[in-house]
Amino acid sequence: MAPFETRLFINNEFVDAKSGEVLSVYDPSNGALVSDKIHAAGEADVDAAVAAAQTAFKITWGKMDPTDRARAMFKFADLMREKADELGLLETRAMGSAIATQSGGYKQGADLFTYYAGLADKILGETAYPTSAGRYKIIQKEPIGVCAGIGAWNVSAILFAWKAAPALAAGNTFVFKPSEKAPLGSLALGPLIMECFPPGTINIVNGGAKTGQLLASHMEIRQIGFTGGTATGRKIQEYAARSNLKRVSLELGGKSPSVVFDDADIELAVARSVDGILTNTGQICTMASRVFVQESVGDRFINLLKASFEAASKNGAIGDPSDKSTKVGPLADRAQFNRVMEYLDVGKRDGELVTGGVRRGDVGLFVEPTIFKNISKDSRIVQEEIFGPVVTVQTFKTEEEAIELANDTIFGLSACVYTNSISRALRVTKEIEAGTIAINDWYFPAPDTPFGGVKQSGYGREGGLDGLREYLQTKTIQIKYDITLHLV
Repeated sequence: MAPFETRLFINNEFVDAKSGEVLSVYDPSNGALVSDKIHAAGEADVDAAVAAAQTAFKITWGKMDPTDRARAMFKFADLMREKADELGLLETRAMGSAIATQSGGYKQGADLFTYYAGLADKILGETAYPTSAGRYKIIQKEPIGVCAGIGAWNVSAILFAWKAAPALAAGNTFVFKPSEKAPLGSLALGPLIMECFPPGTINIVNGGAKTGQLLASHMEIRQIGFTGGTATGRKIQEYAARSNLKRVSLELGGKSPSVVFDDADIELAVARSVDGILTNTGQICTMASRVFVQESVGDRFINLLKASFEAASKNGAIGDPSDKSTKVGPLADRAQFNRVMEYLDVGKRDGELVTGGVRRGDVGLFVEPTIFKNISKDSRIVQEEIFGPVVTVQTFKTEEEAIELANDTIFGLSACVYTNSISRALRVTKEIEAGTIAINDWYFPAPDTPFGGVKQSGYGREGGLDGLREYLQTKTIQIKYDITLHLV
């Protein structure tokens, strides 16, 4: 590989971590060491990043005309789009996702910056309530200050942009911690940031759980967004509450249902299910890993899904993630691989294996795409997020039963409904407990619409106007004036 950056990015400079701590990253496609010199930020490093962001908020970026902020963000989006393949390859080497998936992630990250750049000079307030005699009222929408984001490892570019782009458009400055499993692509944004933004506007600090705790606990950070596991999300919330009551938004994953009715286009439902299950090797929070099929078409659906999985396994879709023709790479690291293998054992114990269920080859952390059926709804493999190319298929008789099964989870991030009846689609989507739902497709977020979950999938929204509102605070100004009439 070409040389890549491993240091922290603070105040538009790459700097060594004052902590002296380093992390290692291995290529999951072959086990090779990518780097054992990934600098990990300690308390002094996080303080330095926050201080730089605070200065930028008070002196440069935070005082800049919104149209100038928009120009800087448009430029950054263009550069990000130009470098998408190079940046994506760094993600691929670190966590094994197919290069097409990761370069696409950077292109969507660029689209998010473009979308929010267009909103930077359109943040409006309200004025003058005519019924308030003698008082003129102004409601302003203002930036919060220094904001922070902590991303997961599956699609770093999108998670960075979801948080940083609306924060910057609102006039805030930003500190981002990428996952310790996939920091290289985020760090490679440093030269692009230098070209577009004043020092301190965006800072990137590598590190593990300790670095995340320092950000969530920091007294000068006013808002933090987190994408990751539920247990870590609870800790982020606790640290935020115990420090300065900073605002928190959480996207904590899911166990999304896909409901296939007997009037659906079954071939379409299978094709879109395959895309959703195998994209990023199943390491995607909106993956519909619980499929519920109406009884009369259950066998047909399962047979078609099995044939599609086995074809993907045989036709070269699974393999070297740096090859542009590859669609499915390895799992992200040894810990994730072991986790998925454990769930495969659970599935074999609790139900019937249709296909897959084993490691693929003996080099790299590959797993065969897997289907289980006739699994108890209480099994761990049905109730817990796996984050791998593993799906369970269960049948239902009635619409009411389908809704009950879909909602039988602590999560509520996403869902899919396959039907040719618009009336049924409207009824069912109203009853399903999820923040995002796709009809006759699997759900993938778009820049102009809000994304987020309900229940233990978290709270807050990323994308769309709701994503911008997460990074604004409201101020009311009331001016008293003399209402005495002066007659001439």
